[in-house]
Amino acid sequence: MDMGLGNKTALVTGSTKGIGRAIAFELAREGANVLVNGRDPEEVERTVKELKQECPTTSPLGAPADLVDPQHRNALFEQYPEVDILIHNMGIYEIMSYEDISDEVWENYFRTNVLAANALTKFYLPQMLKNNFGRILFMASEEAVMPAGQMPQYAMTKSMLLSLSKSLSKLTAGTEVTTNTIMPGPTLSEKVQQIIEHMYPESMTFADKEKTFMAANLAHSELQRFIRPFEIGRLAVFLCSPYASAFRGSPIRMDGGMVPTIF
Repeated sequence: MDMGLGNKTALVTGSTKGIGRAIAFELAREGANVLVNGRDPEEVERTVKELKQECPTTSPLGAPADLVDPQHRNALFEQYPEVDILIHNMGIYEIMSYEDISDEVWENYFRTNVLAANALTKFYLPQMLKNNFGRILFMASEEAVMPAGQMPQYAMTKSMLLSLSKSLSKLTAGTEVTTNTIMPGPTLSEKVQQIIEHMYPESMTFADKEKTFMAANLAHSELQRFIRPFEIGRLAVFLCSPYASAFRGSPIRMDGGMVPTIF
């Protein structure tokens, strides 16, 4: 199915690895020109080359920047003053005990996971409204609505993104601009796969390792496996397409059944 994204320009933050990378490739497969973002210029350039090789009819470009740094953001805005699609994927997370979380850590999570995304939105949203088309997508987590208590500093920021997306959606009424949020459950990023691989004997297949880990640690997951990044990428593509205009400020759960409530 043609998702109507040919020649759209998409900025995907944190798109050299994990979910962000998967979204970037799925968008490129639909004909979008992806702006690849990451803090490491070499990783950004490598990802751009891989995108160009796989999707030769598109024009991916590098957008290396530490988006927490206002100077880096301003340089990015100068280089790329307009985008059609803005996907806020960049973020940090770490399991931490509440009593060990300093004010500096709270502030760092707020700046990284919320304020950086807000700054990009504040810059690009007016231009989207003027053009009467735009897609802004925040990547949250099931932690936004079901905090496990193991990383409260992270859960707090993901809940904020749900609220921010809904507030911004009110500004897009009557237009073809949308703001929505995806809430993924446990996802098989490169880092997670490495952890699982090293937890069990080499003689076990990864499928068996994954099944064993899920049964022991995430038994309440109905999916009983990690979500693959490309699955989230496909959902993101749909939400960025013209066919998803009726999704407005919506928190879309893709949690593998982790959240036990109806809403």
